[in-house]
Amino acid sequence: MTAPNSAQRRACWAARDDLWKCLEENNENSAPCETLRRTFEDSCPAQWVKYFSRRRDFMKYKEKMQYDGFESSQQSSK
Repeated sequence: MTAPNSAQRRACWAARDDLWKCLEENNENSAPCETLRRTFEDSCPAQWVKYFSRRRDFMKYKEKMQYDGFESSQQSSK
């Protein structure tokens, strides 16, 4: 597989940003964003799609931990 050129990278990043914006605006409901998801998957190499998806999940988790805090399993079982 050859590396994407700069125009392909920009198209991938724009598709990613459009999808993420749609997900944010729709409270993580992916149904209204399906066309954007397909565009994202078609515009980016599969490895990038996987990386960006995991990265977004991690950033959401990190944000949740920052605002909601951490509750250990021992505390939640009491």
